[in-house]
Formats: sequence, C-alpha cells, structure tokens
Amino acid sequence: MVAEDVSSGTSGWEDLPDRIRVLLIEDDDGDALIVEELLHDAGAPFQVRRARSLADGGAALRGVGCVLLDLELPDSRGLNGVRWLRQSWPELPVVVLTGISDEHLGEEAVGAGAQDYLVKGQVDGFLLNRVVRYAVERQRAEETQQQLREAQLIAAENARLERGLLPSPLVTDERIAVHARYRSGGQQRLLGGDFYDVVEAADGWLHAVVGDVCGRGPDEAALGVCLRVAWRTMVLANRPVTEILAAVQQVLEHERHQDRLFATLCMMSVAPDRTHCLLHLAGHPSPLLITPDGLAELRAPTSLPPGIVHAEQWPSAELQLGSTWSVVLYTDGLIEGKIGPGPERLGSDGLIRLIEKARAEATDVPVSGPMLDERLLDSVIGEARELNGGELDDDIAVMVISCTAPSGL
Repeated sequence: MVAEDVSSGTSGWEDLPDRIRVLLIEDDDGDALIVEELLHDAGAPFQVRRARSLADGGAALRGVGCVLLDLELPDSRGLNGVRWLRQSWPELPVVVLTGISDEHLGEEAVGAGAQDYLVKGQVDGFLLNRVVRYAVERQRAEETQQQLREAQLIAAENARLERGLLPSPLVTDERIAVHARYRSGGQQRLLGGDFYDVVEAADGWLHAVVGDVCGRGPDEAALGVCLRVAWRTMVLANRPVTEILAAVQQVLEHERHQDRLFATLCMMSVAPDRTHCLLHLAGHPSPLLITPDGLAELRAPTSLPPGIVHAEQWPSAELQLGSTWSVVLYTDGLIEGKIGPGPERLGSDGLIRLIEKARAEATDVPVSGPMLDERLLDSVIGEARELNGGELDDDIAVMVISCTAPSGL
C-alpha cells in the first residue's frame, strides 16, 4: 500500500471507525514506503496518511489516533517535533521512529512525552503494529485517569462548598424542628449559590434565612458561602436585623466576581414565644405558612435584591403564626419548573396545591406533629420534578421550620 500524502491536497481520512488513523511524518520516500509495507504485511488495523514535514503534519492532526514521527525533518531536528506535538496536541500519542540508534536519546524522547522510541531497521511489522496499538491504549488510559482525577477534585470541591452552603441548624428549643433539602439543578448538576441557615440567638429569637445567588457554578457557590457565613456571624453577634442584612449586602458587593451579580434573600425572625415573626423579603419568593387552619403565603413588603441596588432601608412585616405551625422557605428553582409541555410554570399557587395534596394523602401524620415533616417535604419535591418531566432546571434550597404547641395546650 502507498499512504496518501497530506501535502497533495486530496481527500482527507476515510470514515473507517474500526481502523486507527496513523499519521506518518517522514520526509524520506524510501523509509516511508518501508513503514507502510511493514504495517500492511502485519495486517495492522490502521489507516495511514503521510506528511513530509512537521508543518504539513500539523495541518492534518485532527482526528488522528497516533503519530509516527521521524526526528530528522526539513523543519524539525531532534526532539523539537516531539515537544511541539505534546504542547499543541497533548491528547495525541506520539511514537518516535528514527534512524538514530541512541539509548540516551530514546530516554529523552520518552521524557519529552513520546509513548515509545523505535529505530528504523530494528523493527518489524508486528512490533510496529503492537507498539502503535499500545501507545493508543496507554494514552486513552491516561486520559481516563486524568478525567477521573479531575472529577474527584471537582466532587471534593463541590462537597466543601455544599457544606458551607448547607450548615447544621443552631437550635436548642425542643419545640422547633428543622428539615432542609438542597438539589443542584440541570442535567450537569452544577453546584449553585442557593443557601440556607437557621440560628437561635441567645435572647431566644429564632432567625432563619434562605438566599439565592444568581447564576450557577463554583464562583456563585463560593459567594453563597460567604453570604451565609456573614449572616450567621452577625446573628451570633446579636446584631439588629437591619444590620445583619446590611452586612450581607456589603459582603456581596465586595466579594462578587461580576459587578451585576445579585442575590435574593428571605429572612424570618421568630419571637421567643414562637407565636409571631418579623419577615424581610429582598426580591425573594414569599414563604408559606401551614397551620391547623390551612395554608397561605406570608406577605411582606419586598425590597430589590442586594446587588441590583444598594439598600438603605429593609422593610418588614410582623406576622402572626399561631401556636402550632410550619413555615416553608424556598428558592425560586422549586416553583419555576414546568407543569406540562407548554410554558406554564408551577408557581407558588402550584406549590401550595402540591403541599395540600401531600398532606391530604398522608393519613398517618400525627396530629401533634409538624404541619410538614421530612417525608412530606421529599414527596413535594419529587412531585415537582415529575411535573417538570425530570430534574429541575435551577438549584433548589428548601427549609421547613416547624413549631409544636407547648405541653398542655
């Protein structure tokens, strides 16, 4: 067989998926013919093309499975060709095939990134066949291992970020139960900037926050961690709510990696007697209140999200909760899922219907227990996913805070 010369400008590689594409970069016609005949006689499963120089070969590397490289070319001497190929095409296995019989040069070639070093006249077709196939498989194995290492590093980083976004509640009141869920959105399951936290302060007030940094990825997740830590630090320092929110806003403005990045926030502060709360909304969906009398949204004046404007005032509403209640705080990823083939979204009204359905079907829920327990929360999230036809597009963070009536009531 005679390998097609890539410098001829004729057709490219044939579509032969069962054959490895081998590019022979060799300027000597006689040596090139010998190599081609060796591979042909060995019945090697290769499709071979030839380049007479490194420059010609560089223009024909896309889709190549392996390169057979001579070290003495018109435009390349010694290991320069190996180094250029490894730098420009690091995923491409290179086998040196040269007339220079030098053990030290062979070691240097492998050190420079070549898979193997063969000397012309000292190799037959079967050896050449085996070396090329092994080079291809070794390169594939190295790529797989590299991808695995990268995936493990990403998973470890995501785990660290997720721990920062989703802390353990700091609650001592035995009447209070907290259940929370977080799910990365989309098919790629990239970690986003949704976060939540709940802290019982020394004065008995119970503070909870749910936030959503716009966008998705490690930068947004890291910013979400910063905001949550700032929020918890200010709560533990027993600062007024307006100072807490102002501090979160300041951290956002200083730590964001894009000037237009913003975050929505919902903060609820429950009084020590657990019957009423203060609610602050900054561009965030209203939480839901569940009591023995029914289910409804908790309404409060809404300010623009931090990052879009620099808020000086943080409007709030004082709301009655009752003696037994559950409050659902969530990010908008939960209600933005579709509910059919059209553009219609679940929305807050749809979420209310899902919760009412889950509670109606759970006939074994204790009357004295939370209005929405962990099992019902999973059921609601699962139903939202099913209505969407699969994984929700955006991240979701959901936190349910429940309070039972004091003993004797």
